[in-house]
Amino acid sequence: MVKLSKRMERLADMVTGGGCLADVGTDHGYVPIYLCEKKRILSAVAMDVRRGPLERAEAHIREAGLEAYIETRLSDGLEGLRAGEAHTVLIAGMGGPLTVRILSDGQEKLEGAGELILQPQSEIAKVRRWLSENGYEIVREDTVLEDGKFYPMFRAVPGSPKEAYTEEEYRYGRPELQHSPDVWKEFLGKRLEEQKGILAHLPGEREGQAARIRKRRMELKEEIRVLEKMLEKLSAGT
Repeated sequence: MVKLSKRMERLADMVTGGGCLADVGTDHGYVPIYLCEKKRILSAVAMDVRRGPLERAEAHIREAGLEAYIETRLSDGLEGLRAGEAHTVLIAGMGGPLTVRILSDGQEKLEGAGELILQPQSEIAKVRRWLSENGYEIVREDTVLEDGKFYPMFRAVPGSPKEAYTEEEYRYGRPELQHSPDVWKEFLGKRLEEQKGILAHLPGEREGQAARIRKRRMELKEEIRVLEKMLEKLSAGT
C-alpha cells in the first residue's frame, strides 16, 4: 500500500468517498492510488501537463494493479477532463494564480463536480476570492506543518458563502472552519513575526526608490494589522 506524506494524506482525507477523483497535476499518482487502495473512491483520472510525471504515475498505477480504476491523461489543467466526469477535483502544490487559471479555464469541466480540494502554495487569498465570486463555498479549512513548512488547504462545494468574506478571511481563512486550530494559530504567529522582521530591516527611503519603499512599508504594516487582528480573535475565542 502506498505511503503518503502528511500533507498529501490530509488532502486525501478531505475527499468525500464513493465517486470519481480528478487529480490535476498528479505527479506520482500517489493520492488516487492511496484512495483506490482504501476503496474510498470508485475511480480516478490522474492528469498532468508533463509527460515525465505522467509516466511515473502510470508505472506506480501498474505496480499497484489499479489500471482498471485509474486512467492517466496528458492535460493542461482540466482540459482533458469531461464535464460531469469527476465528483471531486483535487489541485494541490501549485501557486495561487495558476490554481485560479486552471479553475477559470476549466469552469465548464467543473459542472457536476461536488467538491474542490485545493492546496495553493502562494497568494491563497486569490483562490478564496475566486471561489467566493464563482459560486463556491469553503466548508472546511486545514493547516499542516510538515518539514518546517505550513500548508493551508481547503474543501469547497457549490454554493454561496452565508456571509461575505472580510479581507483578513480571504487571506487566512475563517477560524470556525479550521480543522487544526493550534497549527493554524502557530502559522499566523510565525507569519506575523516574519512580517515584523521584514519591516524592521526595510531600508530608508533612498533617492529614486522612495515611492517603492514607502509602498512596501504600507503593505507590511497592513499585513501586520490583519495578522494581529486574527490572533486577537483567536485569543478571545471568537
